[in-house]
Amino acid sequence: MTERAPNVPKILCAGIAVQDIVMRVENFPAPGTKVAASEFIITGGGCAANAAVAVARLKGRVAFAGPLGGTDDAVSNRILADLGNENVDCTGAVRVDSGTASVSLILLDASGEKTIATRRGVNLGRALPNDAAALVADVDAVLVDNRFPEFVTVVCRVARERKIPVVIDLDQATDVSDPLLALGTHIVSSSEALFGTTGLKEYGAALKKLAGHLAGFLAITDGPHGVYWLEGGAVRHLPAFKVKVIDSLGAGDAFHGGFTLALAEGRALPDIMRFASATAALKCTKFGGAAGAPTRAEVETFLSKNS
Repeated sequence: MTERAPNVPKILCAGIAVQDIVMRVENFPAPGTKVAASEFIITGGGCAANAAVAVARLKGRVAFAGPLGGTDDAVSNRILADLGNENVDCTGAVRVDSGTASVSLILLDASGEKTIATRRGVNLGRALPNDAAALVADVDAVLVDNRFPEFVTVVCRVARERKIPVVIDLDQATDVSDPLLALGTHIVSSSEALFGTTGLKEYGAALKKLAGHLAGFLAITDGPHGVYWLEGGAVRHLPAFKVKVIDSLGAGDAFHGGFTLALAEGRALPDIMRFASATAALKCTKFGGAAGAPTRAEVETFLSKNS
């Protein structure tokens, strides 16, 4: 594995890790029919795990923490092996006896749109970190998703005690008064999750409603429509970079990884948004979910050509 310089920011990504089985087809099959797949890959998935891979590819130091199945769960073993091959420190993973990790079957059509079927993991929802303070002791920022709220809430609390950035990937709808959200210094939501949480379908109105309950930075990503955020009470917008979309799977997670690393590097907000957006855009140009996350050199070259 490649060593990272000790002065490079270290990010802890905490939350869900799954296994993705991905096939590329020309068109989604109609019920009762068959289609031929042109490409196929078994790769890691899940918000936190995908973001960890993105950070590693961007030359950040990164660790993953989250619940997984016991040592007899072959899916969990493969997830950890794949993360290790990406230079992700997985000592924070908690193995749950009798537990199993989630598996998703994903079809991608010619436009990059996806259809997903998931077999949910078993017995993982009540797992807690073995030592949350140790997990955050040497990191510069924490990125969590809200798929395992009990697990990540503990991590966020100790991170806030250290006064380091806590970025929350609002990946599934919750309540505007969810105590986990109040622990975030930065919340970056998918459009689906923010609209579901607020009951509103307009970017600015939804952001402002959630902002009425929280004190941190708020943003919403919406694929080809770009990213919207609140700054000084006003809604700002950065359009998505125009690329040929091959596979959008994991693009939002790549955005979160790029956002958190750039934040930990001390960049200004406009630069953070462009860096994260470029990371997500380039991910969309490659097949393979998280395996298609871009390198740092690719992102910097892309940005230099799209100033």
